[in-house]
Amino acid sequence: MTKFEDILYESADGIATITINRPEVRNAVRPKTYEELTAAMKIAGEDPTVGVVVLTGAGDKAFCSGGDVRDQSKRTPNVGRTHMRRLYALSSMMRMIDKPIIAKVRGFCVGGGNEINLFCDLTIASEDAKFGQVGPRVGSIPIWGACQLLARYVGERKAREILYTCRLYSAQEAVDMGLINEVCKAEDLDKVVRDLCETILDKSPQSIRIAKIALNAGSDQDFYASYFPN
Repeated sequence: MTKFEDILYESADGIATITINRPEVRNAVRPKTYEELTAAMKIAGEDPTVGVVVLTGAGDKAFCSGGDVRDQSKRTPNVGRTHMRRLYALSSMMRMIDKPIIAKVRGFCVGGGNEINLFCDLTIASEDAKFGQVGPRVGSIPIWGACQLLARYVGERKAREILYTCRLYSAQEAVDMGLINEVCKAEDLDKVVRDLCETILDKSPQSIRIAKIALNAGSDQDFYASYFPN
């Protein structure tokens, strides 16, 4: 099994669990984290014993607080272009593996963390979760996925509000706008996600695979056009 530094990977009972394991920085992601997440998703996608993937963050403070600012401060234009290719590799892997990915969210899910959430198929969050984008607040633009996909989840007007204001939204607000699927008490989160996994695993895996591919086909043009503009 591949050894990881920034994430944890485990597989049992048809469920692969991938954990962003940087709680000391609220699971902020750096280049190594993106690369390890991509590798872990590939392992889960190619493992015939895995039927569903759960993505989560270590601790109870954050699912993912976005990009690690210590890494971002060192970027040059060339480094930035390399980084965009790294992001594209992860998001493409998440969209292309033919198994559902469930985001299990505690605490903050913001910036790039919320974009990772958008690439998941389903999201269950604890009551203390917070969602939002922070790009314009720090002189950045969420073009990895939020500008392309957010409006499909919450509608055009709400997407513009989220992107322009950088406001944070509660888990219940996220459910109400269609950004996530369900909110539950923190102590119930593991069980709720486990029950959802078992519900999916009880269904035809081939039908699930085809459904995911077919559903993604509708947004592929929007998503990939941003990386390959005319």
